[in-house]
Amino acid sequence: MYPGLVHAHSGLRWIALVLLIAAVFTAIGKWQGRSGYTDGNRKLYLFTLISVHTQLILGFVLFFISPKVNFSLLSDKLYRFYSVEHTTGMLIAIILITIGYSRSKRATDAVTKQRLVSIFYGLGLLLILVSIPWPFRIIGANWF
Repeated sequence: MYPGLVHAHSGLRWIALVLLIAAVFTAIGKWQGRSGYTDGNRKLYLFTLISVHTQLILGFVLFFISPKVNFSLLSDKLYRFYSVEHTTGMLIAIILITIGYSRSKRATDAVTKQRLVSIFYGLGLLLILVSIPWPFRIIGANWF
C-alpha cells in the first residue's frame, strides 16, 4: 500500500504543478491585460485547488505511515526534510492557494479576481517548488 501511495503522490504532483503553473500564468496575463474573468478561468482555478487538496490528502496519509517521517531522528537531514520542512512548506502553500481562491471568488471585479489568484497562487507555487523533494536535493527522491 505504501509504495502505491508514494507513486500516486509523486505522479499527481505533475498534474498539480502543470495546473498551478497554467493558473498563475493565466491570472497574471489576464490581470496585466485587464481582461475579463471567464468561466474557463474559474474552472482552471478550481481544478488547481482540487488537485492541490488531493495532494494534501495523500500527503496526510503518507505522513502517518511513512518510514521517512520520524521526529526522533530530526538530526538526519532526510528525516528532518520529510518530517518538518516538506510538510510545513506544503501546508502553507495549500493554505495560500485556498485563501487566494476564496478571496477571488468573493471579489466583485475581474481585475481584482485575477490579481488575487496571481499573488496567492504564485506564492503557493514558489513554496511548492521549494518544498518538493527533487532528486537533485534529497537522497532517495525520484522524478516519479
